[in-house]
Amino acid sequence: MNRFAQKLREHSISLCRGRPEILQVNVGKLCNLTCVHCHVNAGPKRKEIMSRETIDRILNWFGRTNIPTIDLTGGAPEMIPDFRYFIEQVKSLKPRSHIIDRCNLTILLERGHEDLAAFLAVNKVEIIASMPCYSSKNVNAQRGEGVFEGSIAALQLLNSLGYAIDPELPLHLVYNPVGAFLSPAQTELETDYKRELKKHFGIMFNNLYTLTNLPIGRFASYLRHNNKLNEYMELLIHAFNPATVDGLMCRNTISVGWRGEVYDCDFNQQLGMQWNNGAPMFLWDVDPPKIEGREVMTGNHCFGCTAGAGSSCGGAIV
Repeated sequence: MNRFAQKLREHSISLCRGRPEILQVNVGKLCNLTCVHCHVNAGPKRKEIMSRETIDRILNWFGRTNIPTIDLTGGAPEMIPDFRYFIEQVKSLKPRSHIIDRCNLTILLERGHEDLAAFLAVNKVEIIASMPCYSSKNVNAQRGEGVFEGSIAALQLLNSLGYAIDPELPLHLVYNPVGAFLSPAQTELETDYKRELKKHFGIMFNNLYTLTNLPIGRFASYLRHNNKLNEYMELLIHAFNPATVDGLMCRNTISVGWRGEVYDCDFNQQLGMQWNNGAPMFLWDVDPPKIEGREVMTGNHCFGCTAGAGSSCGGAIV
């Protein structure tokens, strides 16, 4: 039994899945950036990309469910050849579906993607964008030189298209700590972000989501390199908050890998924690009602989502 499962037992907490409400699809590891905090180890040289055949099988399954939201992530999900096809097919299949694009912002300025922002606006795609700070020094240190300036330009472009202004075009930002520490209070930090981005760049956005960096992937390598992995794990463990468990994303989200396999969350996905006793189980083999009440697979990394105010795809939990 891992330490997280033991902690749940100490608090008499059962972590089981509820009704599926979000289908989060990780379409691959290809990305134009190589961020220090990335748990996916994404980058420009990665070859893992979801095929159209897999997309069609996912869409066929999704169309037969009552799941209202499809959440596209990566890597930079926009870089796979069939990204626009995916969105267009969702809109055609279930016009009222809620589509989320987890965007790194800079991709909107890359050659060949110049009209991507307009495409997302036309299709009413919600954007959740990585923006780890409102200062260039911190952003460029975490995500690469020049990324802050590109992110600002992309946000200004999105505002010009109506994002964060039109209620049908929500734009949310994501904060990740730039080191081995927990996020500050989400509400207070959001106030700072809105003030600074508006004052200096005229930028508006809807909500700020604070996410904890989990000790897996590239961030785990960063921690090991700096001899901070054990220290960071102890920080997460001591900050465990049982009040966060009810709001964890693994309770209502099905995570799908680039080959179509299913997991409890994107973090479990990157660790290869398969549902079927370590063997692949694919989305099209899943009956949504039958997974309600299924116990969530956990590991010590789960302390990252339950530390302090908690951390989920929608930011702080409590």
